[in-house]
Amino acid sequence: MKSINKTMIESAVKLARDVKAGCVLICADVKSELAELPEEMKKSAKFTLVMNEDEDLPDSLTDFVKKLDIPRVNLTRVGKVKIAIAKGIVLGMFKKGDKIICLSGVPKFGYADSVFFIDVGREFEILTSDFINDVIEAVQPEVFNAALNIACEMAAQGRESRKVGTIFVLGDDEKVMQFSRQMIINPFQGYSEDERNILNPELEETIKEFSAIDGAFVIKSNGAIVTAGRHLSAALDSKDMPSGLGSRHIAAAGITHVTKAVAMVISESSGNVSVFKNGKLFVTIEKPVE
Repeated sequence: MKSINKTMIESAVKLARDVKAGCVLICADVKSELAELPEEMKKSAKFTLVMNEDEDLPDSLTDFVKKLDIPRVNLTRVGKVKIAIAKGIVLGMFKKGDKIICLSGVPKFGYADSVFFIDVGREFEILTSDFINDVIEAVQPEVFNAALNIACEMAAQGRESRKVGTIFVLGDDEKVMQFSRQMIINPFQGYSEDERNILNPELEETIKEFSAIDGAFVIKSNGAIVTAGRHLSAALDSKDMPSGLGSRHIAAAGITHVTKAVAMVISESSGNVSVFKNGKLFVTIEKPVE
């Protein structure tokens, strides 16, 4: 398999040179082959390696490869690319107009098998010159990443063998609260911001447990959870939404239309995770077919 991976990496680098791509995004396990690249090739492209969040970048790669974390869940090939680019956009690694060469593979096969070209502005049509600033104004990048990780884990794994559907609304919490109403007693009331912060790994099981409650989580830009079980009152007309999306998606689009918040929806029926900003769908990460 080494010769296949080496050939695929070399092809990706050549294509990146030819189309003047800003990055070679690697969504395949080719770490050893990357380390063995000639020095000239290491310097000829910018490499970003997509890895599980609990993995460390090998020392042999730290000089010329950036790491981009994704959650350790089962994702489709396209889903892995989408979540990597969505996170990269929010982290400021990618922007509108960027060209990316992506090297991909199916983990069970053990080698890279595809090279393809991505125009970030066309793939993610919501992007404008102000989009990144809008997102970062609404929510800290590390909070966006933590919420997306938890959302993808919940979508993939469910909760105690049950499918899960919920909404995370991130940022602009005061205005979000004005356009929503409480459906249950607030389970997070009375706790310190550190204790109820989505960046606190000890809170993850609590979040998953409360996901069974109808309504949305409202989360501050710094990650502190304001409440759960919140009914979002602002909704866009369903005719303005892509077909096949349900009431949670309409509510998420609506709340991001009237506030500066970002909303993530876990679909109970499909297991997909959708992200909304400015009343529009930013990205949908599809759950793999079992």
